[in-house]
Amino acid sequence: MIVAISCTVVGVGPGGSTSMLARVAVVDYRGHTLLCSYVRPTMPVTDHRTSTTGIQPEHLTNDNIPSFEAVQEQVAGFIRGKVLVGHSLWLDLSVLGIRHPAVATRDVALYQPFRNALRSPRQVVGLQTLMWHLMRRRCQEDHQCALENARAAMDLYRSHAAEWEDLISKGQWPCDLPPDTFSGCFL
Repeated sequence: MIVAISCTVVGVGPGGSTSMLARVAVVDYRGHTLLCSYVRPTMPVTDHRTSTTGIQPEHLTNDNIPSFEAVQEQVAGFIRGKVLVGHSLWLDLSVLGIRHPAVATRDVALYQPFRNALRSPRQVVGLQTLMWHLMRRRCQEDHQCALENARAAMDLYRSHAAEWEDLISKGQWPCDLPPDTFSGCFL
């Protein structure tokens, strides 16, 4: 089974420079929602990054918002034993504190044919740019939405899934490696 994930982060610490999970979404192969939840902060939020995230303080202060640990456990259950699709998965796995087998990841930010198509072979191309240039579809127009981003990543993957999986079956990994500093996110 294949699922896609996306996280939205807010800032904690001095100047809000450290990212903390605020919302996460997991979708199935067809884009149906398996999980979409805000996450109760574990530290005081110093920057909601509202202009980018759309997250307001009241989104994270409701008593019904699940704890980080509860969401982390749910997400780990959804992705365990599955192929995980996303954009810059290393960032999502890092803020979730979850590790996943590298061979079971399909990161649209690292997929070389996408990078080549945009003539950006060594740079991470943003999801919004990938969606517009490769699918002629807009996303993230107002702000980042974890659910929209998970669905967009899955749509990009599905558009090239046969080619992607064929290359992998031939032992030709079609993706670049994530940044070295995030190697601990992968098994």
